[in-house]
Amino acid sequence: MRYVVWLVRLLVFVLVLMFALNNTGAVDVRFYGDYYLTGVPLIVVMLVVFVLGAVFGLLLAMGSVMRRNREIKRLKREITRLEDEIRYPAGTTSPEAPETVAPLAPL
Repeated sequence: MRYVVWLVRLLVFVLVLMFALNNTGAVDVRFYGDYYLTGVPLIVVMLVVFVLGAVFGLLLAMGSVMRRNREIKRLKREITRLEDEIRYPAGTTSPEAPETVAPLAPL
């Protein structure tokens, strides 16, 4: 399976490389207003747009990833609490309860 994944990656890389090499012509990039660049290779424009899109997509996904991580931490705390309830049912003292600590001898 590992070899198939690497073969697919290599195939995608070769296809993207061939596409890039076929699109090296110079283009004019016009921004808002009177700002523009002339003679920029098309592959550079495509690479910049791809990187900006990837960064924007990661920023959009970061909110849901952070929310999912908070939920996982909350559920782990809940599991720990429930495991403690199973180990030390109501009416028994847990090892960290103050009743189990021996009192200090008077001086």
